[in-house]
Amino acid sequence: MTELESFFSIDGSLSKVIQGYLPRTSQLEMATAIANSIDSNQNLIAEAGTGTGKTFAYLVPAILSAKKVIISTGTKNLQDQLFNKDLPLVRKAISTPFNSALLKGRANYLCIYRLQNALNTSFGFSKQDAQALNSIKAWSMQTKVGDISEVSDVEEGDPVWSQATSTVDNCLGQECPDYADCFLAKARKKAQESDIIVVNHYLLCADWSLRETGFGELLPDAEVVVIDEAHQLSEIASNFLGTSLTARQLNELTTDTLAEYFKDAKDMPQIRTVCEDLQFEVKDLRLAFGVELQRGDWKEIEQNPKISNALTAVHQQLEKLADHLQVASVRSKGLESCFDRVEEIEQRLDSLINDDSGQWIRWYETHSKSFTFNKTPLDIAAEFEQFMRQHKASWIFTSATLSVAKNFDHFAKGLGLNGTEGQSWESPFNFSSQSLFYHPKGLPKPTELNFTEKVVEFALPVLQASKGRAFFLFTSHRALKIAAEILQDRIDYPLLVQGTRAKAVLLEQFKQEGDAILLATSSFWEGVDVRGNALSCVIIDKLPFSSPSDPVLKARLRAMEKQGRNPFFEHQLPSAVIALRQGVGRLIRDVSDQGVLMVCDPRLLKRTYGQMFLDSLPAMSRTRNIIEVEAFFRQIEQTAQQEQ
Repeated sequence: MTELESFFSIDGSLSKVIQGYLPRTSQLEMATAIANSIDSNQNLIAEAGTGTGKTFAYLVPAILSAKKVIISTGTKNLQDQLFNKDLPLVRKAISTPFNSALLKGRANYLCIYRLQNALNTSFGFSKQDAQALNSIKAWSMQTKVGDISEVSDVEEGDPVWSQATSTVDNCLGQECPDYADCFLAKARKKAQESDIIVVNHYLLCADWSLRETGFGELLPDAEVVVIDEAHQLSEIASNFLGTSLTARQLNELTTDTLAEYFKDAKDMPQIRTVCEDLQFEVKDLRLAFGVELQRGDWKEIEQNPKISNALTAVHQQLEKLADHLQVASVRSKGLESCFDRVEEIEQRLDSLINDDSGQWIRWYETHSKSFTFNKTPLDIAAEFEQFMRQHKASWIFTSATLSVAKNFDHFAKGLGLNGTEGQSWESPFNFSSQSLFYHPKGLPKPTELNFTEKVVEFALPVLQASKGRAFFLFTSHRALKIAAEILQDRIDYPLLVQGTRAKAVLLEQFKQEGDAILLATSSFWEGVDVRGNALSCVIIDKLPFSSPSDPVLKARLRAMEKQGRNPFFEHQLPSAVIALRQGVGRLIRDVSDQGVLMVCDPRLLKRTYGQMFLDSLPAMSRTRNIIEVEAFFRQIEQTAQQEQ
């Protein structure tokens, strides 16, 4: 028996730390494949169905290899779970000693210098912000690691955190007077000294994009890189490889400059005047886009005189600020940093306005009070392939959804993983007995008028049969709002709607209620785990094709057409299949879970490509008859009563 076979056996080391542990053939096979890849310094695409136990399947061989390992997760929540829950369990079970570290992006760590600056500035804060800063100050005197997630009474998304954390732009680096106590520097040092480093994709890609934001000093030493939730990597990487400029960055520049002005340059009132003028022009630029939230091609800015004139005004104020800060920059490190920032922002804006190389997608997005300008690469495959060649590690890509109809080409081509072996292990769950796939007859076409209203009518009998306990997932916010308005008067179960509360709060309420119906869009399609009877039904309104009006997608599709490729079958279809698989994956999360999946899009059976979706789903029992759905739910109830 090999070391891995012993570890994952019925009476092995893992069974002693996990109550009710049962060995899974797929888990051992996956762990063995990963161990072989690490030993031979090869890359591997490893797809593992829900319930395989993929986290332990890569953690154990990675630790046993005694090599320096970086593990990257899709989100900070998964990162925290891996570091605070999964790694300690493995540590108890494994004899190989190892040091581990959790490393997040700099915005997750308290910056002592900036907090003191904010507390000491005469530049006014609202009463609410002042209270939040005092809470942060009280915490700063007690924290050992400076992770802002420790603060319970100031939400992580609160804009006030920009006054107490740093960015690449405003960090003073080793010249900071508080550098010796810097929490970020300490976290990086610990990571450098550790065997296992847990990061997230944002941090990984920030390093790749050659910005000094994460762990540029760590990656060259890594011998193994594990990418968990790897299906998210391509999109995140695409964003980081580009250039972006936000209204928030411009406003933070003016706020920080004013703070430094009040400290060291009060005799230069023109600095204050230009900052205030820039703040006004940034607001004016946002107003020029109109009230409606939108996402569009850069050409729309160029063709709209009101927006382009407002953008020119912002550009001119940046130039004025740069001129004044150049003179003032000799007075302090803070003013010098602000001067460097305004120059860098000017260059970024110039590259956004003047690029005509054809290698980039330029687009904008507006938010309620701000905007974002972006320049995204058309293709990242060649760059990622080069990135991997620079770092001679074993790269392991894993997720429950990497293939389309058992084929890994879409995922592999997106990241330039030419010649990389792909292996897949089915979920150990018995989907044919645990679940039922309902696709009723007579469904409306997605292009029909009142499509959502009609879909809700088809869904109502299912929601009644399931007695709530359902996720109703939509491909657009508009459809979600329509459904919410209809269902609030038609259903007797608690109705929870995405956007009314924070995601974590809604999810916890859904679990507590036990019979709720949650209406949600893309953010609930993946990374959400509800086990047991609270979730017994997942309804999906239509196949999750990306909006053809999206500026990034439109540009990519045009580029593929010019290359003589078929953008629908090479990009749109496989992306939609993977998104659907993620949504379907919410239903069965445990060996004892049971439930009904309903997909309300007739294209599944009426279009030839529908078969690709069907071939990519678990082997569920299928029906088109509501009577069988009702019988399935009655059987679930009878089984539950017998077990009681």
